[in-house]
Amino acid sequence: MPMQIIEVREAIRQALDEEMMHDSRVFIMGEEVAEYNGAYKVTKGMLEKWGPKRVIDTPIAELGFAGLAIGAAMTGLRPVVEFMSFNFSFVAADQLISNAPKMFYMSGDRFSVPIVFRGPNGAAAQVSSQHSHNVEAIYSNIPGLIILSPSNAYDAKGLLKTAIRNNNPVLYLENELSYGDKMEIPTEEYFVPIGKARVVQEGAHLTIVAHSRMVNVCKMVCQELAKKGIHAELIDLRSIKPLDIATIAESVRKTHACLLVEEGHIFAGIAAEVGFEIIEHCFDFLDLPLKRVCQLETPMPYSKVLERETMPTKERILSAALEMLR
Repeated sequence: MPMQIIEVREAIRQALDEEMMHDSRVFIMGEEVAEYNGAYKVTKGMLEKWGPKRVIDTPIAELGFAGLAIGAAMTGLRPVVEFMSFNFSFVAADQLISNAPKMFYMSGDRFSVPIVFRGPNGAAAQVSSQHSHNVEAIYSNIPGLIILSPSNAYDAKGLLKTAIRNNNPVLYLENELSYGDKMEIPTEEYFVPIGKARVVQEGAHLTIVAHSRMVNVCKMVCQELAKKGIHAELIDLRSIKPLDIATIAESVRKTHACLLVEEGHIFAGIAAEVGFEIIEHCFDFLDLPLKRVCQLETPMPYSKVLERETMPTKERILSAALEMLR
């Protein structure tokens, strides 16, 4: 199969382009997606190719354009809405919480809402408290929403194509610090299924579960552990909701220990949910208590030094793993 080496942002762009070619009902809208080529250049060149009716710049009015897109989805179109940052989705929270995920149920199955909300999630480099939220735990509490969070270019393209063809509202969470990450992926069309985790590497001594940018940090941790003769199995969730607990449980039954890593906060987070589901499904296979490494319980500082202390780092994760296995 012919291959190409591309960045995450280009993989997302290819997915958008292919799906717009596949289905004339697909269109893009959001702040600066057209004339400016996207805040992170994900939609570069799309306006010139597809024109202003399918690549639409919006005002800085998230509540308004999210509602407009939901209405468009209910009447047969398939919008892809970019939030310049998922922190700004909080302004549109009423649409994302009260309308998009509930319309199919409340209308007695008459109105589907095939819509994708996408954009960068989590902390970037010194963007401070109001631009560093990880939103997955907040929105995962809402029935009716699919939550996806790729960690690499291959999954970024394949998951987005699957999401656009899905008939339910999808929150597609990218990471600003990962847009430039490169990877070899096929040039031919492919899809990544929703609800299926990926075993990044196999191991026998410890299961590490992560998603998004933390997967790449955990890869470095696995390399350090291997130098000490500890072979960790790393699982990339990819799909946060629905969650592939079967793959996680299979790994835990093999390794008998699990470390959960999340960029978001520790209280009521994704790691908390995954951990409890592990207890429900394979408690008897655990030889050690579960352990979590998450963002500290504080708003994100602006200071580069304090920001690093707040986030899960290779050093913190490695220390936690060694402490577990000591």
